[in-house]
Amino acid sequence: MTYALSEPLQRAVYDALLSDTALSGLVGANVFDGPLPLEAADLPPDYVTLGGETVKNASNYTNDGAIHDFTVTVHSGAAGFKTSKIIAGAICDVLLDAQLPLSRGQLVYLRFVKARAQSAEAPARRTIALNFRAFVEDTTY
Repeated sequence: MTYALSEPLQRAVYDALLSDTALSGLVGANVFDGPLPLEAADLPPDYVTLGGETVKNASNYTNDGAIHDFTVTVHSGAAGFKTSKIIAGAICDVLLDAQLPLSRGQLVYLRFVKARAQSAEAPARRTIALNFRAFVEDTTY
């Protein structure tokens, strides 16, 4: 097993979300891969954050591999779930079975696992946490 592919996978997911024209039409450049650089009052009405991950060994006799379960969260200031669900759908369109290039190793598959939609405190009145599973293999040797 290796955790060495975690950063390349996260960078590829972030780059894919940030560069997608349909998603950027919904949230602009408001895709965050770390702590938000803004105070709560200055947050955009709709934005996306990459969350935590859990990684499990998926190596075999000939390859080092890992399964990464990670979260992408939609935050929306809209009163209902319509806006956040449209954004969540756009994220799924970008990531489902995507062939994302990694700076190290290869992405074997990327799949949707589950989602949880919730009401939240202002300014993000609605959130949807999307859980994905990626299988990666290290091909550096």
